[in-house]
Amino acid sequence: MDEKIYGYIRVSSREQNTDRQLIAMHEFGVKDEYIFTDRQSGKDFDRPAYRRLIRKIKPGDTLVIKSIDRLGRNYNEILEQWQLISKKKNAAIVVLDMPLLDTRQGRDLIGTLIADIVLQLLSYVAQTEREFIHQRQAEGIAAAKARGVHFGRQPMERPAEFEPVCKAWAEGKLTARKAAEYLGVTHKTFLKWAVGENN
Repeated sequence: MDEKIYGYIRVSSREQNTDRQLIAMHEFGVKDEYIFTDRQSGKDFDRPAYRRLIRKIKPGDTLVIKSIDRLGRNYNEILEQWQLISKKKNAAIVVLDMPLLDTRQGRDLIGTLIADIVLQLLSYVAQTEREFIHQRQAEGIAAAKARGVHFGRQPMERPAEFEPVCKAWAEGKLTARKAAEYLGVTHKTFLKWAVGENN
């Protein structure tokens, strides 16, 4: 049987560079025509290159990834994909950053058991770390708001000419549109300022 070695690369956005993962694939010996790349987040598995890769993988083939989170960013999804590839597809998986996660070696019961335990532990740690990051971000934002820090766009400063222009508008010497044009702001902004002044 013609067993193939595939590589899968994922980056979270179009701006991110794939070079580091690509170099690792080449060093392992994966040929360019067998490397599949997706440029989108791992929050779901609606990834075209990944889907094509899964359709191609046959029993005896090997899938190489740089790190376990390339399979997904969710504990359950990582485990689900691992099971799909290693059990249902009966292909080997090599995680370059974690030598223990290499199912080519020790395909006996103990080797498989160790790989499964390490995988579950790593997946759990990866998800827990992401949850801690989100929690710390939420706590940081809440603490900043409690200190009076305002998020979002800062309100526009009123120009020095606002007072006389607003007075002319209030006296009917200028239309609101003309006043806004004179101050270089939108009609809506001028009215908001003017109504605020007159309250």
